[in-house]
Amino acid sequence: MQHEENNVLDQDQYNAFASSSPQGTLFCSSWWLDAVAPDSYRILTVQQGETIQAAWPVVFKRSRFGGVSIVTPPLTPWLGVLYRPSSAKLAKQLSEQKRVCARLIEQLGKFDTLDARFHRNFAYWSPFYWRGFSQTARYTYVLEDLTDMDAVWSGLRQNIRTDIRKAQRKGITVKGVDDIEEFWRIHALTFGRQHMQVPYSLDFLRRLDRACKLRGVRRIFVAQDETGDVHAAAFIVWDQKSAYYLMGGADPDKRSSGANSLMIWQAIRFASTVTNAFDFEGSMIESVERFFRAYGARPYPYSVISKVNSPLHLIYRKAHHIARSVRKRQ
Repeated sequence: MQHEENNVLDQDQYNAFASSSPQGTLFCSSWWLDAVAPDSYRILTVQQGETIQAAWPVVFKRSRFGGVSIVTPPLTPWLGVLYRPSSAKLAKQLSEQKRVCARLIEQLGKFDTLDARFHRNFAYWSPFYWRGFSQTARYTYVLEDLTDMDAVWSGLRQNIRTDIRKAQRKGITVKGVDDIEEFWRIHALTFGRQHMQVPYSLDFLRRLDRACKLRGVRRIFVAQDETGDVHAAAFIVWDQKSAYYLMGGADPDKRSSGANSLMIWQAIRFASTVTNAFDFEGSMIESVERFFRAYGARPYPYSVISKVNSPLHLIYRKAHHIARSVRKRQ
């Protein structure tokens, strides 16, 4: 890891800063990045003496054209710029954010493309706009307060409560397991139903699972019937701020059992014992969004900031977009 003076950045110091930042999550921690992007990331920082004022963990990938792209690694919902907590007046906070963003952008160096997802608490992206970056808003869905689970239950739509009760009547139970292989099997079925391949390997998932298990911040849930057949599975991680529904899957032949609804409900109940909120991470797929929204989760916008510096990449992206549009019409 590096910062702007090319000195060694202390991992414990950085991780403590990331944990305290309003934009920080476990996805920004050095151990998470070591698992999802080993030897492929840098931590850009702006410091005042020994104190980190702002940081930006960035992941680099060698492109097919021989250049460098800044990307978001698999199973990492957000990275983006992290700020220190501040009680200063808003005008002063924005001035400071403008200053440190400019310095962080300078540290990126040369790159062909950048595609970065920023946490929902990063709201002021104008310093990027002024330097030629683009922004798209997407949504995540969050249950903000898990202290009153009766209130959370009341917030569920009727169809979710009906599915939960149906699954219970069928004898389906939810339990925590350590079997990443079984989770992978169910997880892959969901992609297979859509005629897609899982966009990361089982070895990748094993490495991430080991890192999370070592720190006690993950739970794998499976919903199974009385014969032991697994209907659905979920992979949950958490930090002191929130739990995150990182991955899931369901057997396509058992989707009508209500098991998936029951499993997520039990995951939310578990999350209430270890943290304060439950983040579904959102989806721009309409059917998935509808399902998350049915749990009473509130939508929050977050920024996807991008930039293309290479004309070849711009041409490739346009051609890829046209090809996708044609396929959708077929």
